[in-house]
Amino acid sequence: MSYDDFIIVVYLLVEALYQNIVTKPLRSKGFLPALSDTEIITMELVGESLGFDTDKEIWAYFKNCYQHYFPKLGSYPNFAKHCANLVWVKDKMMKVLGSLCILDNQDSRPTKPYLIDSFPLPVCVYQRAKRHKSFKGVGSFGYCASKSEHYFGFKAHLLTNQDGQVIAYTLTPANTDDRQVVFELTQSLQGGQASLVFGDKGYLSKALQEELAKLGVDLQTPLRDNMKEDRGQGFVSYLKRTRKTIETVISQLSQRFNVQTTKARDLWHLSNRFIRKLLAHSLCVQINKQLGNPPLRFEMILS
Repeated sequence: MSYDDFIIVVYLLVEALYQNIVTKPLRSKGFLPALSDTEIITMELVGESLGFDTDKEIWAYFKNCYQHYFPKLGSYPNFAKHCANLVWVKDKMMKVLGSLCILDNQDSRPTKPYLIDSFPLPVCVYQRAKRHKSFKGVGSFGYCASKSEHYFGFKAHLLTNQDGQVIAYTLTPANTDDRQVVFELTQSLQGGQASLVFGDKGYLSKALQEELAKLGVDLQTPLRDNMKEDRGQGFVSYLKRTRKTIETVISQLSQRFNVQTTKARDLWHLSNRFIRKLLAHSLCVQINKQLGNPPLRFEMILS
């Protein structure tokens, strides 16, 4: 589709989600913003999808190229403030999309597995951590195994479905054990019909597996080399093959959406930036599914 069509499609999806979430006016006093909330969120998500990494880049793109679509677009400071104030709306939109995906999976036969993983969200390199003041008291030191380096910041945790749609997410200090957040991430799966969740060896724990099983969540991970494998080779191969989906999602968030480049100076703006990128990714998945494309082939959306 063309860039113009993409903006319109994103706007329609955002408007539908917004109407589902906001049932009464958000503002009862003061002047109304020149742009509607859905216009602001549309610009944010389109900008993120096109590779614009900051509020200023997104604002400049629409100011220079699409002012005719958003004629009331004003100054950059007002735009940035409006973006940050809508973080809770974007968070709610992610939860609505996640809930819809869970319902779709429950209706399918057989149900498909969910995928769980984490990745580092550094705010500065290890050498500068002692001089870094923005996230002191909330961030922590962690280790990135893929880069073999220590860092200061946070860790992002994701639960996705087999299409790559993010179902649940959270941010924790960088030194958090992945197993500590599994109950939080799988909360929407608990108590319903049995759900299969695939994780890597970082989630390996017999006690955790048993506790989750009581809640209807079947956590499966690869075993360590010195452990006996009682599961069939076909299932183990399926587990490893299926997990590549969430690895692709994390790679897209890192490379296409620059989620690991932290430019925020407080947790509020960091959360807004993180959730905005997840929502942009999620809408691209939904658009690809509507177009009949593979869900994670984002390059097929724009002509």
